[in-house]
Amino acid sequence: MEPTPEYLLEIARQTAWGAADIVLDYYKQPIAIEEKLDGPVTTADIAADRFILEQLRSEFGTRQFAYLSEETIGGGERFDRPLVWVIDPIDGTRDFIDGTGEFAVHIALVEEGRPILGAVAWPVRECVYFARKGGGAFVEDRAGRRERIRVSEVTVPKECRIIVSRAHRDWRLDALLARLPKKEQIIHGGLGCKLCSIAAGEAEVYIGLSGKTAPRDWDLAAPQLVLEEAGGTVSRFDSEPLIYNRADMRLWGGLIASNGLTHARWCAQLPGLLEQVEQAGPNL
Repeated sequence: MEPTPEYLLEIARQTAWGAADIVLDYYKQPIAIEEKLDGPVTTADIAADRFILEQLRSEFGTRQFAYLSEETIGGGERFDRPLVWVIDPIDGTRDFIDGTGEFAVHIALVEEGRPILGAVAWPVRECVYFARKGGGAFVEDRAGRRERIRVSEVTVPKECRIIVSRAHRDWRLDALLARLPKKEQIIHGGLGCKLCSIAAGEAEVYIGLSGKTAPRDWDLAAPQLVLEEAGGTVSRFDSEPLIYNRADMRLWGGLIASNGLTHARWCAQLPGLLEQVEQAGPNL
């Protein structure tokens, strides 16, 4: 018997809570850190990753499902299965190490390149954001209280609160942000925290540019689905949708996540503004 979407999401939600507890056990404790090309990895990443994979594999097996994780990327079987679990045990590992509290656990299920459910645990806030395609987006606290979340109703770019990265910044992004109309610029940690903040109406837009590195499937799949089910939109600068489970998992170029109501206006101006920035060059 095939698992229902509701059951799939329930297991993802429960697993996200369990992984969040593991991550919190390591938070602000002495911890082993390994520096890799795409950023640091800690013993907390590895422990949470192992827990998530064990939970999902024991529940769903490998006949129908493949598993793609930041810490254990795996082989080509993800191209041969109709459904792929996409996992990030700690999105925002640098923020975890620095103690900002702005990191999250991501669990998404992807079908034909698009997320169909997602759970994002924000351990320090002690909550899990979760959604399935067509079912709306919700946040649950430690006591089990659930609340449906919706994006803000801001419709004008100059009234938007733009949420930007603390790390992964370069001169192009700073110059682009300086040219954009906005009410406020908020600096925040991991992508999951950023997109869930927009989903909950705490900001209106996130803008990111790839540089030497780029976000990967596990950075965006789960929070994208949460944001979209809350009424928001995630795309490239040219409005093209993000497609997951490709051979190259890096999402190069400009990415925008918004409350949806302002998305078309941002996409209409961002490519041209970025071209102006790149033609002008850095102010050294």
